[in-house]
Amino acid sequence: MVINDKDLLDALSSSRILTSMITPAVLISACGTLIFSTSARLGRIFDRVNVMKSELEDILAGKLDYPEQRMASISAQIACAKKRATLIQKSMAALYTSTAFFIAASLAIAINTAYGSPQNAWIPTLIALCGGLFLFAASAILLYESRFNLTFVNRHIDFIEFLQERAASRSRGDT
Repeated sequence: MVINDKDLLDALSSSRILTSMITPAVLISACGTLIFSTSARLGRIFDRVNVMKSELEDILAGKLDYPEQRMASISAQIACAKKRATLIQKSMAALYTSTAFFIAASLAIAINTAYGSPQNAWIPTLIALCGGLFLFAASAILLYESRFNLTFVNRHIDFIEFLQERAASRSRGDT
């Protein structure tokens, strides 16, 4: 099929192309928002691991009471943080893949609207569906990771309660 210059200009100036590309653009924006918030979650894990590292150094230097309990608490939190970081990395990979599929779908829609035929309309749809599957997978991984976040927080609260109990028993004169 030979396309002359006028047909090419008419195809590219059609508002149908931009209108058709809007849905993938919204999904690309949603992926971007999730990538941003997921990156922030990873950053918070990194910050907490640095705090635990400092606490571990203080334990090893003998600066903190209850070193055995602190070591056990830090070990459990480190294991949880490691699992969380792995899950977040997997979800980010799925989000980036989803974004790539949505961008490809948007481009495929533009190409199909300008030059394609109704028989090829399934191609952009299939590409967008692949993006949707990766977006779903990322959301499922993030949901699973949030359970580890709750475990992480609860373990930290448990240790704070332990320290509070010890402080209360010291103030009562118990040993």
